[in-house]
Amino acid sequence: MQRRNLLALAAAAPLAGPAAAQAPWQPDRPIRIIVPFPAGGATDVWARLVAEPMSEMLRVPVLIENRSGAAGMIGADAVAKAAPDGHTLLFTITPLVQSPIVLGNAPYDAVRDFAPIGQMGTTTLIFMIRSELPPKTLQEFIAFARAQARAGRGLTLGSWAAGSSAHVFALAMNNKLDLGMTHVAYRGEAPMVVAYLSREVDAGINSLTSTREHIASGRLRPLAALGDTRAASMNDVPTFIEQGVDVGRGWSGFAGLLGPANMPAPVHARLVQVFRDTMHRESIRQRLLAMDTDPAWLGPEDFGAAIIRVRDIWTELTRGMDLQLR
Repeated sequence: MQRRNLLALAAAAPLAGPAAAQAPWQPDRPIRIIVPFPAGGATDVWARLVAEPMSEMLRVPVLIENRSGAAGMIGADAVAKAAPDGHTLLFTITPLVQSPIVLGNAPYDAVRDFAPIGQMGTTTLIFMIRSELPPKTLQEFIAFARAQARAGRGLTLGSWAAGSSAHVFALAMNNKLDLGMTHVAYRGEAPMVVAYLSREVDAGINSLTSTREHIASGRLRPLAALGDTRAASMNDVPTFIEQGVDVGRGWSGFAGLLGPANMPAPVHARLVQVFRDTMHRESIRQRLLAMDTDPAWLGPEDFGAAIIRVRDIWTELTRGMDLQLR
């Protein structure tokens, strides 16, 4: 009997080696999540929200580093060129693929140079104006903007980056409706919101995550939502399409976590697991909903497909468009 037990243990022993070798990857120093926009914008807020539970599960600090510039390409490029050891990650939004298409001369390939970890979700973007301006509806704004342009006092149209969703869709509206507005690009959504409040810019497209408190206080006035459906948390704001303006039809961006390409499989698998578990926490879901963000987890394969879809849509959407990059 004893001999049979020893033989069974001996036969099982070779199986223990591979199992032990596949123990979950454990980082040996703090992890940096680079946000390619300034602190205070929606992307920064989302990244900081997930950093704490990820740090708890990985048992190392997860630090947020804001590295803005070149419409998000500077921070993204830093991650693309980082060692693929899991200690440098990127939390970003659709300018990852939009900016290279619009600006050209991109230092990275948005598909080839990154390993998708997971999509956090999406958010509805809203066209809004400073509340000091008289229009109360989109149609009133159209008439007002045209009158200002005819009088030589054309309005200013802000965006959080040249070539971003805020820029292209607002410019599409400006061009379609002959509004005569002048585009002003900022280095992130937080500086753009400050520009609203200081009366430096008149109108633009923003996330509710960054602007809801100013809408609630009456300093900003929402007029139209991008996409095919209204924002669930601001259902009284109709879409552009509902108001007869064909802007933003079918649009949905992304927000999510990526690492450099060629991460070792155990490193990538561990980060996917931790980010997935973070996104499945009910407390995180509730905080995202409270920030007007739709939690919509996608795993790495589906997130990668979403990135390609956005790239292809953006290429077609901006074809032949004069984006007035200045």
